[in-house]
Amino acid sequence: MFPTLSHLIAYLTGVRVNLPIQTFGACMALAFWAAYLVFRSEFKRKEALEIIHPFPQTRMIGAPASLRLLGLSGVGGFIAGAKMGTVWSHRAFYIGSLQDFLFSFRGSLAGGLLAGAITILTVFFYRRRQQLAIPEQVTERLHPYQLMDRLLLYCGIFGFIGAILFAKFENTAGISLDPLGWLFTFNGLNYYGALIFGALAYLYITRKHGIPLAVAADIGSPGMMLAYGMGRIGCHLAGDGDWGIVNERPRPSWLSWAPEWMWKFRFPHNSVHQGVYIPGCGDHYCTELVDPVYPTSFYEAVVCLLLFALLWILRRKISLAGLLFFIFALLNGAERFLIEFIRVNPHYELFGWTLTQSQIIAVLWMGVGGVGIGLCMRRLNADLLQN
Repeated sequence: MFPTLSHLIAYLTGVRVNLPIQTFGACMALAFWAAYLVFRSEFKRKEALEIIHPFPQTRMIGAPASLRLLGLSGVGGFIAGAKMGTVWSHRAFYIGSLQDFLFSFRGSLAGGLLAGAITILTVFFYRRRQQLAIPEQVTERLHPYQLMDRLLLYCGIFGFIGAILFAKFENTAGISLDPLGWLFTFNGLNYYGALIFGALAYLYITRKHGIPLAVAADIGSPGMMLAYGMGRIGCHLAGDGDWGIVNERPRPSWLSWAPEWMWKFRFPHNSVHQGVYIPGCGDHYCTELVDPVYPTSFYEAVVCLLLFALLWILRRKISLAGLLFFIFALLNGAERFLIEFIRVNPHYELFGWTLTQSQIIAVLWMGVGGVGIGLCMRRLNADLLQN
């Protein structure tokens, strides 16, 4: 596997460089970028069809930087400087997984103070250069696609919070023994947590600017599926623990054309240091699983990218607002419900069924999709009868 970009570059080119950037993080950044382009494209298309429209926005220009802005800028700069300073100064040494490091209290005090001060001064003098003797309130007309920068920021922040919270409550075993340790330990990221929290932020902002909820949901559906598929590519390349149950079965004959790792895989050099030591390895990532498992992250990446292609085609063929979103919800829920049967995740008893947290949410998600599609079909039939 390729836990860092350095490993991936070395595999592809034979050139070894020391980059403290994890492959999963890089793939997540690419997933955000790709989703950004898809969302922006759909906003423009819906506006061209006159389904959504430009909106007025009032803002103040020429005002000095507020204490709140300077304070938030300083805190953000301090955290970034403390972490980046430690990563850079220890770039030649192993400091643990990046996730565990980011969620720890480790960091460079000097780097944090320096970065925080620079950030505050930069914001202060930037706003001072734009300051007017008398601040003015101006009203502009903005296109919906111009919301994308704001949407990317807030959906990313709230989606990340949701992903962390859902992952923590999926692994509550240590909460009673060590509450602080459980709180400040990285337990992974949960897709549905990111989806729910990010979607709520997205719908709140778009609704606030006059975009109907059903239209906004349709706009976001292909992009969310694409981001999920690309994120799973990162999971697979890094070997971040999102793999399946043990698979000792021989590869079926109908899959004889595929390489062995598509059927079962030990995830050598995985980024979470799971398994046993690989003899002769001198790297920081020198473990592989004892038993081969289903490479479920690869399966999800392929399926979700195909589902994105389907939604991308359907978006031009469906005119009823909300229907594309309900199709997305049904497909996404079905995909996750089925893949969970061969994934490693904690299980819960619910009405006599043994399901994972993701399967429980997936059932609800499929219910939303199925009921929504039914209501949309009923509405279409009613419209046909009237015409």
